[in-house]
Amino acid sequence: MHVHAAPMGPGAKRTQTVLRFSLVATLVYVVVTFAAGLRAHSLALLSESGHNVSDFLALLLSFVAVYFQSRPADSSKTFGYQRAGVLAAFINAGTLIVISLWIGAEAVHRLSAPVAVQPKLMMIVAAAGVVMNGVIAALLWGVARDVNLRSAFLHMAGDTLSTAAVIAGGAGILLTGRSWIDPVLSLLIAALILWTSVGIVRETLNILLEGTPHGVSLVEIRSGMETVEGVVNVHDLHVWSLGSHSSALACHVTIADIPPSESACILLKLNHVLHDQFHISHTTIQFEHIGCEELEGCVVPIEELTSSSHQGHVH
Repeated sequence: MHVHAAPMGPGAKRTQTVLRFSLVATLVYVVVTFAAGLRAHSLALLSESGHNVSDFLALLLSFVAVYFQSRPADSSKTFGYQRAGVLAAFINAGTLIVISLWIGAEAVHRLSAPVAVQPKLMMIVAAAGVVMNGVIAALLWGVARDVNLRSAFLHMAGDTLSTAAVIAGGAGILLTGRSWIDPVLSLLIAALILWTSVGIVRETLNILLEGTPHGVSLVEIRSGMETVEGVVNVHDLHVWSLGSHSSALACHVTIADIPPSESACILLKLNHVLHDQFHISHTTIQFEHIGCEELEGCVVPIEELTSSSHQGHVH
């Protein structure tokens, strides 16, 4: 069977346009913030530059996800390319953890050896960042039709607030002359980067290790499937993530010894339950009508085991 990608509609094209603009604007702001941070001797601005690198990467992953979503699975990538974005997110988040630790160490050093900063330049650059992040957040809100883009919107909305905090920090230094405000602000931003990055690492590791998706209960899934008429029990149940927002399921289901035409109705109902109640669309369900026995992690019908054992002695 050949699976072809659907033509990209106007909604997807608009989404890609918004993401391209957001990527370019964020990258320009990262460069400007980094240069201004060096000139103003402001660790808060340098921290904000590092923070906006995380914005750029988040937007890039969303763009890649939208692109790969339109690509079909093929004979070499039977589940498609969803995990490319997951792997990139894992690498990027690991890099951001290193950046946040460096910012934290530098901020602690500056608390003991204060450096004079230029608060006016801090405020001007941060004000530009508030405008940029606010515009990007508004554009993303207009196209945020799935969880991937909604998460990108929340990321940018949160960063609008953190950039506004840099303006407040600059105003505080301008009014009081206390340079320690800059490294304290940097510590707060570094903590925000670290917190979000660790969360991404945990989520992506769980996906790459094929762990049970967050918020999914195997007990609830088994119970829901066993409510379907004709199902005796569900066992050897596995659920894992294909990507950030899609899951797959494989299991064995014991039913009565009935013709395939009758079991097809049971299969249809099981898939409806999994789709409607648990949002799982990719399923592999094996029907059995006799008891099973665990053998080195593989579930094998008892009668088959006995039959194979007898056949092995035939010469």
